[in-house]
Amino acid sequence: MPANTVLKVIPIAIACGLMSTSVAAQQNPASDREEQRLQSLEQRLSELEEELAIARRDLRETQRENEEVAETVTARDDDSNGIQFGGAVRFQYVLADYDEGQKNRGGDMQFDLFRLNFDGEMNGAILSAEYRWFEYMDALRHAYFGYNFTDEWQGQVGVVIQPWGVMPYNSHSYFFSSNFYIGFEDNPGTGIKFTKRSDDWDLDFALILNDDLGGSTGDVRSRADSYNYNVSGIRLPGEDIYAEPERTASENNTFITRIARKFSFGDDELEIGVSGQYGDIDDGLDSVGSKQALGLHAAYSTGRWEFHGQWTHYDYDLDIENEGVVVGAYAYFDTIPTRSNLYTANVAYNYPVDFGPVESLQFYNNTSLITDKRGYQEDTVMNVAGMAVAAGGIYTYFDLVSAKNQPFANGSIAGEDTGWNTRFNINFGYYF
Repeated sequence: MPANTVLKVIPIAIACGLMSTSVAAQQNPASDREEQRLQSLEQRLSELEEELAIARRDLRETQRENEEVAETVTARDDDSNGIQFGGAVRFQYVLADYDEGQKNRGGDMQFDLFRLNFDGEMNGAILSAEYRWFEYMDALRHAYFGYNFTDEWQGQVGVVIQPWGVMPYNSHSYFFSSNFYIGFEDNPGTGIKFTKRSDDWDLDFALILNDDLGGSTGDVRSRADSYNYNVSGIRLPGEDIYAEPERTASENNTFITRIARKFSFGDDELEIGVSGQYGDIDDGLDSVGSKQALGLHAAYSTGRWEFHGQWTHYDYDLDIENEGVVVGAYAYFDTIPTRSNLYTANVAYNYPVDFGPVESLQFYNNTSLITDKRGYQEDTVMNVAGMAVAAGGIYTYFDLVSAKNQPFANGSIAGEDTGWNTRFNINFGYYF
């Protein structure tokens, strides 16, 4: 009989026996027959109590076995390897002062993107990949294999995110910083990367063979269909700054190092670091120049506040007469100077809330400046004041962009405009 059934039957039998004994004792307590019956019942009660003890022991053993099985299954699940997938669907509302038709309509709502992410581990090998679909193009953000050599060291091979400055992002807004539009923020490249992450140090060493499109001879539909800005060519004298380049070129065999020291002061965190880069510029047949860059950064957090500061200097030393470097991304070509200095300063305040599905608010102001441009006089300036709202799986950016000579704000980094443009942007997405 199952242990749980025995537990149910035995108390009933005991109760019945005790009731019978009590009644018999009241009727004729001196009777020998009743005395014998009482002794028999007491013996039976003793046997039932023994059976109850055995049943309880069996039940405890069964429960223990079930718990061991559950722990084994949980451990197996924890140790089992697999790939998880996620993604996002995003839309945005835009109202820009440089678009008269849009102002008359009260702004436009449009589809932004659909993306899929794959991340996980199988038998010690790591996989991470992300692909994005827009209405006008689709593009790979990153895709690499990896392996954790130790708790602190990891190696990655494939289309990796190139290390530079404040990471993972030198910004808080949907628009990134102006560094993004020159290739110094969240920029993928094809190669090998080794990273160390500890309480005190961040170390990154990367060899980027070519960009995520396969370089100058990559088999792609367009050198402009890219998630981030790649060198696509050399801007020859007389070409329009937005024209497809007549002279193709790309970055090749680029070495990147990023070293950051981290300090803790109670609940406060400080990180200071240096980044360096050197590589070749190739036109598909031969080298046509080189690129070098140097950067310094600092990131500080205290309580709910975050502060970022970064300086970057880059220089393309080209063997060909030019008016800049052609870059391509988001289905169009643009031009950047062959040399300039980039500055960023960011501040953010994180405010947790409990208002329906809303979990947190982040208020921020991100400022970028690109100056000392070789061949161009006017600076690029962008200031983004905004708020990010997290509500369950929905994440929304409210951004007010004020900019001059800034892509996606009616300008180009190689532009010579002196006026400012303003864009109000709401980007809301469901992340799963």
